[in-house]
Amino acid sequence: MPIVEWNSSFFIGVKQFDAHHQHLVGLINLAYDDFTAGASAGSVDAILDELVDYTSYHFAAEENWMREQEYPEVEEHVKEHESLIRRVTQMLHDIRGNKDLIMLEMITFLYNWLIQHIRKADAEYGRYIATKGVPIRLA
Repeated sequence: MPIVEWNSSFFIGVKQFDAHHQHLVGLINLAYDDFTAGASAGSVDAILDELVDYTSYHFAAEENWMREQEYPEVEEHVKEHESLIRRVTQMLHDIRGNKDLIMLEMITFLYNWLIQHIRKADAEYGRYIATKGVPIRLA
Protein backbone atom coordinates (compact mmCIF):
# COMPACT_ATOMS: atom_id res chain seq x y z
CA MET A 1 0.00 0.00 0.00
CA PRO A 2 1.48 3.39 -0.98
CA ILE A 3 2.40 5.94 1.64
CA VAL A 4 0.76 8.66 -0.48
CA GLU A 5 -1.98 8.53 -3.09
CA TRP A 6 -1.49 10.86 -6.04
CA ASN A 7 -4.50 13.15 -6.43
CA SER A 8 -5.54 16.47 -7.93
CA SER A 9 -4.34 18.44 -4.89
CA PHE A 10 -0.80 17.94 -6.21
CA PHE A 11 -1.39 19.55 -9.61
CA ILE A 12 0.21 22.96 -10.02
CA GLY A 13 -0.76 23.50 -13.65
CA VAL A 14 2.67 23.16 -15.24
CA LYS A 15 2.50 19.81 -17.04
CA GLN A 16 6.24 19.19 -17.06
CA PHE A 17 6.52 19.60 -13.30
CA ASP A 18 3.25 17.87 -12.52
CA ALA A 19 4.75 14.83 -14.29
CA HIS A 20 8.01 15.20 -12.32
CA HIS A 21 6.10 15.41 -9.05
CA GLN A 22 4.06 12.34 -9.90
CA HIS A 23 7.27 10.42 -10.61
CA LEU A 24 8.80 11.56 -7.31
CA VAL A 25 5.70 10.43 -5.41
CA GLY A 26 5.95 7.10 -7.22
CA LEU A 27 9.57 6.69 -6.10
CA ILE A 28 8.69 7.49 -2.49
CA ASN A 29 5.89 4.93 -2.66
CA LEU A 30 8.25 2.35 -4.16
CA ALA A 31 10.82 2.91 -1.41
CA TYR A 32 8.11 2.67 1.25
CA ASP A 33 6.60 -0.48 -0.29
CA ASP A 34 9.99 -2.17 -0.51
CA PHE A 35 10.83 -1.17 3.04
CA THR A 36 7.54 -2.42 4.49
CA ALA A 37 7.78 -5.65 2.48
CA GLY A 38 11.13 -6.37 4.11
CA ALA A 39 13.27 -5.81 1.02
CA SER A 40 16.99 -5.70 1.55
CA ALA A 41 18.54 -2.46 2.71
CA GLY A 42 20.44 -2.41 -0.61
CA SER A 43 17.21 -2.48 -2.57
CA VAL A 44 15.67 0.40 -0.63
CA ASP A 45 18.99 2.24 -0.76
CA ALA A 46 19.04 1.96 -4.57
CA ILE A 47 15.55 3.45 -4.78
CA LEU A 48 16.57 6.29 -2.48
CA ASP A 49 19.61 6.95 -4.70
CA GLU A 50 17.30 7.14 -7.73
CA LEU A 51 14.98 9.43 -5.80
CA VAL A 52 17.84 11.78 -4.92
CA ASP A 53 19.15 11.78 -8.51
CA TYR A 54 15.71 12.48 -9.95
CA THR A 55 15.07 15.17 -7.35
CA SER A 56 18.30 16.93 -8.35
CA TYR A 57 17.27 16.75 -12.01
CA HIS A 58 13.80 18.07 -11.18
CA PHE A 59 15.13 20.92 -9.03
CA ALA A 60 17.53 22.07 -11.77
CA ALA A 61 14.78 22.00 -14.41
CA GLU A 62 12.33 23.79 -12.13
CA GLU A 63 14.83 26.49 -11.13
CA ASN A 64 15.87 27.16 -14.74
CA TRP A 65 12.23 27.37 -15.80
CA MET A 66 11.42 29.77 -12.93
CA ARG A 67 14.26 32.03 -13.98
CA GLU A 68 13.06 31.98 -17.60
CA GLN A 69 9.59 32.96 -16.38
CA GLU A 70 11.03 35.66 -14.10
CA TYR A 71 9.34 34.15 -11.08
CA PRO A 72 9.97 36.69 -8.29
CA GLU A 73 10.40 34.08 -5.53
CA VAL A 74 12.92 31.92 -7.38
CA GLU A 75 15.81 32.52 -4.97
CA GLU A 76 13.70 31.59 -1.95
CA HIS A 77 12.57 28.46 -3.80
CA VAL A 78 16.19 27.56 -4.60
CA LYS A 79 17.06 27.89 -0.90
CA GLU A 80 14.33 25.36 -0.05
CA HIS A 81 15.74 22.98 -2.63
CA GLU A 82 19.28 23.40 -1.30
CA SER A 83 18.08 22.77 2.24
CA LEU A 84 16.43 19.51 1.22
CA ILE A 85 19.51 18.32 -0.67
CA ARG A 86 21.75 19.03 2.35
CA ARG A 87 19.39 17.20 4.72
CA VAL A 88 18.93 14.18 2.47
CA THR A 89 22.66 13.95 1.79
CA GLN A 90 23.30 13.88 5.54
CA MET A 91 20.57 11.29 6.12
CA LEU A 92 22.01 9.01 3.41
CA HIS A 93 25.45 9.39 4.94
CA ASP A 94 24.03 8.47 8.35
CA ILE A 95 22.19 5.44 6.97
CA ARG A 96 25.30 4.20 5.17
CA GLY A 97 27.36 4.81 8.27
CA ASN A 98 25.09 2.47 10.21
CA LYS A 99 24.02 5.18 12.57
CA ASP A 100 20.72 5.11 14.44
CA LEU A 101 18.81 6.85 11.67
CA ILE A 102 16.58 4.30 9.97
CA MET A 103 15.34 4.27 6.41
CA LEU A 104 11.72 4.67 7.43
CA GLU A 105 12.62 7.99 9.02
CA MET A 106 14.15 9.16 5.75
CA ILE A 107 11.18 7.96 3.69
CA THR A 108 8.80 9.73 6.07
CA PHE A 109 10.89 12.90 5.96
CA LEU A 110 10.92 12.88 2.15
CA TYR A 111 7.19 12.22 2.02
CA ASN A 112 6.40 15.10 4.39
CA TRP A 113 8.80 17.52 2.73
CA LEU A 114 7.67 16.72 -0.81
CA ILE A 115 3.96 16.95 -0.03
CA GLN A 116 4.38 20.28 1.76
CA HIS A 117 6.68 21.65 -0.92
CA ILE A 118 4.39 20.75 -3.83
CA ARG A 119 1.22 21.97 -2.15
CA LYS A 120 2.70 25.26 -0.95
CA ALA A 121 5.89 26.48 -2.65
CA ASP A 122 5.31 24.86 -6.04
CA ALA A 123 1.62 25.78 -6.01
CA GLU A 124 2.74 29.42 -5.62
CA TYR A 125 4.66 29.42 -8.88
CA GLY A 126 1.73 27.60 -10.51
CA ARG A 127 -0.57 30.46 -9.47
CA TYR A 128 2.00 33.03 -10.61
CA ILE A 129 2.28 31.48 -14.06
CA ALA A 130 -1.50 31.19 -14.37
CA THR A 131 -1.87 34.93 -13.78
CA LYS A 132 0.75 35.69 -16.45
CA GLY A 133 -1.01 33.54 -19.04
CA VAL A 134 2.32 31.88 -19.89
CA PRO A 135 1.94 28.94 -22.27
CA ILE A 136 2.88 25.67 -20.64
CA ARG A 137 6.03 24.10 -22.08
CA LEU A 138 6.68 20.40 -21.99
CA ALA A 139 10.26 19.31 -21.50
